[in-house]
Amino acid sequence: MTQVIVLAKEPVPGRVKTRLTPPFTPAQAARLAEAALSDTLCAVGAGVLALDGLPGMWLPAGFTVIPQRGDGLDERLAWAFADAFRLRSEPLVLIGMDTPQVTSGLLRCAADALARCDAVFGPAADGGFWLLGFRRPDPRLLLGVPMSRPDTGALQLARLVEAGLDVHHLPTLTDVDTAADVYHVAAQVPGSRFAETVRTLTGRGEAAG
Repeated sequence: MTQVIVLAKEPVPGRVKTRLTPPFTPAQAARLAEAALSDTLCAVGAGVLALDGLPGMWLPAGFTVIPQRGDGLDERLAWAFADAFRLRSEPLVLIGMDTPQVTSGLLRCAADALARCDAVFGPAADGGFWLLGFRRPDPRLLLGVPMSRPDTGALQLARLVEAGLDVHHLPTLTDVDTAADVYHVAAQVPGSRFAETVRTLTGRGEAAG
């Protein structure tokens, strides 16, 4: 069995998706964040939610909620892996709340890969990564990796390779960080709650590219 961890922030205006403001208001950005998180949790089905904040009505049954801990993102990722592994000593796959286009099929591919590989890596279009998984997590594989940079994905992947891990690669996905990302991702998943929220807020459901 493989556990899935969702690393997320409570969708509170002014605290989430601040790079979307402008053109979106803080309240609209929070609605988009909640929709993205809801779609993500639906794709996962059940697992661990490593949460910065408090759970709300958007949280479905089937998730064990643990608090995020640590300062930088590298620490929060490392300790989310460690804390989830402490709950159940099984392979782990971690994703964020920024890729509402993720599917249960992609997550199954990641889980299947960990049956034969040490790690699985899903690159993001902005140079980061949208998924990371380990057969057996080790905080040293994450701590100290510079985050939120165009070369974060390359640096994280290099850390795994330097540790001698056999890494399986997944397709590249787009994180929702900018307004252009919002429309691009909504066009990829027109039937999602995220796309419906985009249409409600803007009247736009599709974007080129």
